[in-house]
Amino acid sequence: MRTSVGSRGALCVGIDPHPALLAQWGLSDDVAGLERFTLTVVEALADRVAVIKPQAAFFERFGSAGVAVLERALVGIRDGGALSIVDAKRGDIGSTMAAYADAFAGPGSPLAGDAVTVSPFLGFGSLRPLLDLAAASGTGVFVLALTSNPEGGQVQHARQPDGKTVAQTVIDAVAAENAGASPTGSVGVVVGATVTGVGREHDLSAINGPILAPGIGAQGATPDDLRAVFGAARDQVLPNSSREVLGAGPGVAGLREAAARSVDAVEKALRA
Repeated sequence: MRTSVGSRGALCVGIDPHPALLAQWGLSDDVAGLERFTLTVVEALADRVAVIKPQAAFFERFGSAGVAVLERALVGIRDGGALSIVDAKRGDIGSTMAAYADAFAGPGSPLAGDAVTVSPFLGFGSLRPLLDLAAASGTGVFVLALTSNPEGGQVQHARQPDGKTVAQTVIDAVAAENAGASPTGSVGVVVGATVTGVGREHDLSAINGPILAPGIGAQGATPDDLRAVFGAARDQVLPNSSREVLGAGPGVAGLREAAARSVDAVEKALRA
């Protein structure tokens, strides 16, 4: 991921084809509209941004035909030279988690991208089948820690008997997974760019892995917020922008211009 970010800039663009965006683009809320939207974004950006993150739910809502579009998107992203994060947020136990691991990190699986998002809130240990398969297959994993939705704090900021927040326990577990990896590990965390007080309340210094930071643009965070939220850890941050870029469609040129502006803005903020 460092190589891709180094050559293309630190930006992850989401593919979130929700009904309002399809309508804004003049597309129908069906598989045909989904396909046109998705493949236009891939055409516009796969050869110029570092990372593209399809949100699996917007494909799954159309059943097998929608999942087939997601599979085509992952091929197109790979062919364009970008990395892909499948935003699936899966989390379960035992054989069910092993099945999710096969789907999203298994060698040869059509749903396997370069990384996948997962939820640790059934206990970090419940992720072990996916973490082990991902390590063997070279797939990255982003673990939810401090999410950008306001409801997240109800669980993530709760304190355990040792005084640590649930989020810090997740962060520490990720750090343990990455311990000794060089230059960095392949397990990252998701920390929203809208989350205030991260540095005061949570220690990100030992993660030794990437930090996926959603919330830039429509959710209210700006590139300049990255310095305040992440402080010294900002070198590890991969900011995510979805609607801020996607809203510039449906033309390929508009999407490319919006993505270029976002790359410039986040690079200035992160490297200042």
